[in-house]
Amino acid sequence: MDLQEDALKNTVTANFELPGLRKEDVSVDVHDGRLTISGEIKSSSEHQEEGYAVRERKSGKFSRMLRVPRGVRERDIKASMNDGVLTVTFPKTIPEAQPKKITIS
Repeated sequence: MDLQEDALKNTVTANFELPGLRKEDVSVDVHDGRLTISGEIKSSSEHQEEGYAVRERKSGKFSRMLRVPRGVRERDIKASMNDGVLTVTFPKTIPEAQPKKITIS
């Protein structure tokens, strides 16, 4: 996972390299301030090699959890997948949650 902050846009972007997976194989959920990326890899291949039949299988589950800033709503989180790279973007802070300066009298 690569995590990148953009101070000008006030966003955080997380990139996940998921080679061989389609967007249908990946789940992005948010609950109680936690963003969870999960999925399952299932693939197999079969080929003949000098009289031997070779079968290879690869499978496994994965899950990664990130905390999102308090107050970020589900509709503020955007996800897209292109060429095996899942990109998830969300606000770093929301306007109501930014610190407010108090003038001392």
